[in-house]
Amino acid sequence: MPRLDVLLARNTGLSRKQVKRLLRAGRLRDAAGQRLDDAALALPPTALPRDVLLDDAPVKLHHRFSLALNKPLGVVTAQRDARHETAYACLHDAPLYRELRGVGRLDKDTSGLLLWTTDGTLLHKLTHPRYGLPRTYHAGLARPFIAPPPDFELDDGHRPVLTTLTRESADAMHPALRRSPNATHFASITIRTGRFHEVRRIFAALQSEVVDLCRVAYGGITLPTDQAAGEWRALDLHAQFRGLSPRVAPAP
Repeated sequence: MPRLDVLLARNTGLSRKQVKRLLRAGRLRDAAGQRLDDAALALPPTALPRDVLLDDAPVKLHHRFSLALNKPLGVVTAQRDARHETAYACLHDAPLYRELRGVGRLDKDTSGLLLWTTDGTLLHKLTHPRYGLPRTYHAGLARPFIAPPPDFELDDGHRPVLTTLTRESADAMHPALRRSPNATHFASITIRTGRFHEVRRIFAALQSEVVDLCRVAYGGITLPTDQAAGEWRALDLHAQFRGLSPRVAPAP
């Protein structure tokens, strides 16, 4: 079970040495005002998050944390990048900020729903092809697309797992989708695969061209229409995906 000193270090950015020093000094108290000074105090995950007071300032102790970001255009899905702003920088005020990892990626010119979690095991499940979680995108297109043939595949031989592909009106598009002047047609597409630039390549293979692209849902989690670009909101991915099982059997 998580120890008090470890939790405090993870949630404040202080070193373990600094944490032990402040605990000995009696600077940490629980919500009722009782002193907490046992560094080895075990706190079961079921009792977390927990509110404490550090020098009378409130601190919430999290063991794990997940969130949904409305990724803005022009930023990359990375923790560090020498040339571009990062989506990670949008999360600087989130709990356990240093431990957050993106669930998949969105390229620089794609906006919308980007999930983050501190749980590596859950992250693996949410992104692994065996689980085949659906991803829904709204797209602004430069021209109409043709219907995919029964044996539809991309130029590298990859066969996208298309769940839905529909023509839509501009009014049906999510507010987070940029409306470029040369986007004259619109579509909604749901896929269960997540290859590099897959949606753009799908529409290119269907004789169209993606001008604007926004992910609006992932695994049943939908981007709220009132969530501003760059804004993050906490959510419980563990509750959402409890009991998640593979859709595809592992290779022999």
